[in-house]
Order: sequence, then C-alpha cells, then structure tokens
Amino acid sequence: MKIRRVLATAVAAAVTTPVLLLSVTPAFADDKPAAQTQNKPSIAELEKAAAAAQAAYDDAVAAEKAATAAVEAAVADDAPLKVAAEVAKTAAAEAATAKTTADQAVLDARTAMDDLPETATEEKKAAAKAALAEAETAAKTAADAKAAADAKAAEAGTALDDFRVAAFRNLDATRKALKKATDDKDAADAALAKAKEEEAEGGEDGNEDDTCVPEPKLTTVVTGLPSTVVAGTKTDFKLRVTNGTDRTLDEVYPFVYVHATDTSGLKGLDDLVHLQWSSAKSSTWKNVDNEHYIDRVSPLKAGAHADIKMRLTVDAKAPAGNGVTFVAGDYWNEDGTCGGSPDLEGYEFMIAAAGSKPGKVPDATVGTTKPKDSNLTTQTGASASPVGGTLAATGSSDATSQLALASGAALAIGAGAVFVVRRRKAGSHA
Repeated sequence: MKIRRVLATAVAAAVTTPVLLLSVTPAFADDKPAAQTQNKPSIAELEKAAAAAQAAYDDAVAAEKAATAAVEAAVADDAPLKVAAEVAKTAAAEAATAKTTADQAVLDARTAMDDLPETATEEKKAAAKAALAEAETAAKTAADAKAAADAKAAEAGTALDDFRVAAFRNLDATRKALKKATDDKDAADAALAKAKEEEAEGGEDGNEDDTCVPEPKLTTVVTGLPSTVVAGTKTDFKLRVTNGTDRTLDEVYPFVYVHATDTSGLKGLDDLVHLQWSSAKSSTWKNVDNEHYIDRVSPLKAGAHADIKMRLTVDAKAPAGNGVTFVAGDYWNEDGTCGGSPDLEGYEFMIAAAGSKPGKVPDATVGTTKPKDSNLTTQTGASASPVGGTLAATGSSDATSQLALASGAALAIGAGAVFVVRRRKAGSHA
C-alpha cells in the first residue's frame, strides 16, 4: 500500500461528502501534540457517505423514470393538451370554410345586383341591395369567427409545444442528475472498498503507520521556477532535498505535485500541466509517477542534500490561470522508522496564455503553505550535484505505505482536490 492510495480514499469519499477532506491531514503517533494528530475518514464515515450516495442514486433513478413517463404521456395521442389542440385546429378549419362560403355569398350577391337589367323594378333593386348587405354582414361575422378560432388554435398549439418541450427538458435534466448520482455512488463505493482493503492490509487495528513521525528538518526547496509560465512552453527548475538531521536517512522519497486552475479559480487545469524529473548527472527525463513521487534518494547522509532537475510543461491550449507546485519529502529507514516533512511547500506561479511575452520575471515564491518550524534552514553546498545521496534507479518502494499518515506530502491529493489558487492583486497575462 502506498501513500496515494490512502489519500485517494478520502478524496473519492469527498465526492459525496466534501467535508471529509478536512480530515486528510498528517497524523502521527499518540505521543505527538494534539494539534498534529488528525484522522483520515473512518469506515463508519465512509459507510455513511456510501449510504447517502446510494439514496441519492435511488432518488435520481425514480426521478428519471417519472420524467420518461411524463414525456411518453406528453406525446401520446390522447394527451389532454393534444386533444385540445386538435379540437381547436378542427374549429379553425371549420371557421375558415365558413368564411370562404360567406365571402362567396358576398360575391354572388354583388354579381346578382350588378346583373339586374335597367328595366328592373325598384322593388327588385332594393331586394338585391338588401341581399348584398346581409351577405357582407355574414362575411364579417365569419371573418371574426375565423380570427378567434385561429387564435385559439395557435394558443392550444403553443401550450402543447411548451408542455412537450418542458417534459423533454426535465427528462434531460433528470438523466444528467442520474449520471452524476451514478458517478458519486461509484466513487463513494470505491472509497469504502479501498478503506476496507487498507484496513485489512494494516492488520487488526489498522494502525500500521503509527510509528511514523514528522521531521521538519527534512526540507524540500524549489529554485529557478519562474513566477509566470507561458502556455506551450517547458520550464526547467531545481528541487533540493536536504537532510538537516544528525543521522543518515536510508531512503528519502521526494514528492512533487502541480495543481493549476483558470483565472476564476473554479476550473481545474491539472490535465494540462505536467512534471518530469532527472537526476543531476542524467540527461534523461522521466515522468513523475502517478502518485507524485520521483525515484528515491538512497541514502541521504546527515547534513547532505540531493538536487533533482525538474521540468514543468504547460500545454499550449491551457488558458491564462494560476498554479502551485507542492513539494515535500518522506523517509524510510531500514530499522522501520519513518516520517516526513510535516507540511507541503507550495510555490505559486501564474500561467500566461500561449504567445505571451512576460519578459524577465522573478522566481516563484512559497505561498500560504509553509513549514511550522520557523528554525528550519536549507542545507547548502558548493556543488550542484547530489552530496551524500543518489537517486536509486529502481523507483519508489512500497515502504512508503507507512508514510501515509506521517507526511505533509499526504496532503497533496486532498489539497489538490479542494485547492483554489489565491488570486493575485497583480493582473494576470491574457
């Protein structure tokens, strides 16, 4: 079991119960100060989250079923609004026929009056005139009736269309809600399953990590990362891991995690930012693994440091935004002792849109995440190559499992899930 698996449990659970992320913080042995002792979500909490997700899913299924039935009813031939629209349409057609007949009667009456011979009596002329007037009155009545029938037909048709559109929109909304509820349920179920698996792997009491302790003198410092990075470019910088203790640390695991958002701080851009690393003596670039670790430094002697070359790549399609690179270090000794940096260091930078020319900018600085030990200092040396520590070629070890609750690095995925980069007062590049 590795550190990231522990954090993935809490992050997945937070899909349905975000408050659980509040507990994704370092936890150490019982003899540590209470302020440093916090727990990951319990099985009971995850079961509660899974039950809530199941209930939400059941409600979403019922809502989608009801919406489907409503659509079927709305398009049925015997739907009340459909029947009303058909009746109104028929009435409008009959009114149109009546108007046509009345208009023809007017033409016939006018023709009859015009065809009277000059020898027609005054009585016949008066009768023809009266017939025309009567036909014109009837035609006007028919025209008014047709206009009213057309209006009713249009109103009934609009009511039917609106009803159907609303039914289909509601169906679409319930289907989207069902998909989200399904995803949330799957995430909550997966979180619970992982937690149970990890509890089983941790032994009967599930406390395999209680021996790990915070070590503020194991420091990680970033240099050379600019405060503004242009999308579509690669930026090289350096990570220095220093053992400021008075003992050798057998295996040290540098942790590096980059998180970014757009300028609103609401849209994550993590899939558009990438980290690679290389040892000081190698020209080969390797991807940071999916648990945000690079290969271990083994060993790292007291007072020594190791330098790792880092490369940040921001995809060209990334919009302007803000980012932060978190760093920390964990260690594991052959005698079973373990621990790590009690906090993450977060180096903030801005992302400028592709093609921007920000000019010379200062290096990124540590933001709101800072070490709690104000006396912590970085070990320095004249050489830029690793001193007393080398990057092992075999990659990270499963020994990191016991670091899961011991290091500030354990915050990273949780922090990444809820972290919104602090918006700067200075304007960002468009």
